[in-house]
Amino acid sequence: MSARINLTLKVWRQAGPDTEGAFVVYEATDISTDASFLEMLDIVNERLIDAGEEPIVFESDCREGICGTCGLMINGRAHGPQKGTATCQLHIRSFNDGDHITIEPWRASSFPVLRDLAVDRRALDAIISAGGYITVNTGSAPDANLIPVPKETAETAFDAAACIGCGACVAACPNSAAQLFTAAKLQHLNLLPQGQAERWERTEAMVETMEAFFGSCTNHGECEEACPKEIPIDFIAWANRDYIKAKVKNRKLAG
Repeated sequence: MSARINLTLKVWRQAGPDTEGAFVVYEATDISTDASFLEMLDIVNERLIDAGEEPIVFESDCREGICGTCGLMINGRAHGPQKGTATCQLHIRSFNDGDHITIEPWRASSFPVLRDLAVDRRALDAIISAGGYITVNTGSAPDANLIPVPKETAETAFDAAACIGCGACVAACPNSAAQLFTAAKLQHLNLLPQGQAERWERTEAMVETMEAFFGSCTNHGECEEACPKEIPIDFIAWANRDYIKAKVKNRKLAG
C-alpha cells in the first residue's frame, strides 16, 4: 500500500493573456505518493468540477517525458525538485505530508500565458521552421551501415536530439534565452553527414530567428540544470562556433 499525503497548492490562475492573474490556494488531500504530479492535478480538477468550479488549465500529452508539453514551475524550479525529470515524471513521493507547493507557468515574455498554467510556445516552433529541411534525396530507406558515422559523433548527435522542446531552459534562464534549445536542434543535424547540405543556411536562420524572440545567453548555466534531458551547455559553444562560420561562408556565397 502506498502512503497518502495532504498538500496545499498555491496555483497561478489567469483567465487569458490580456487579463491579470493571481495565486489561488487549493487543498490536495488524500493523494497517493505513487501518483505523478499531473495525476495529482487531475484529482484536484475532478474535485473542482464536482464542486462546480473551473478546473486548472495545464498542458500535457504523452505523460512519458517525451513530448515536452507538461512544463511547470514548481516551487520556483522548472519541472520541480528532481533533476533530469519532466513534470509528468515527477511523483508525489518527492514531497512530504503537509508541504506547500507553488505552481506557476513558464515565466518568459516570449511565452505569453494563454490561461492559468498553459503558455504559448510558438516562438520555439518559429526557430524550428527557420531551419528548413534536409534536401538529401535518400530514395528508399538505406541500410543503417551505408553511411559511416563515428560512434562518438552518433552518440553526441543523439544527446542533442533528446531535446523535447519543453522550454524549461528559457523559463530557468535569467535572460529568458533559448540558446540551449536552439543549439540542441542545430547540432543533432550539424554533427551528422545527412545534415551538411543546409548546415550553414540552417544555422544562420535558426540563430537569428531565436534572437528575434528571446534574450541573449550570458552563460549562467541555469538551462543545463533545468533541462529534463540534461543536455549539456557545451552544445551552445558548438552552435556559436557554427554561427560564426555560417556568417563567413554565407557571405562568400552571396558575393
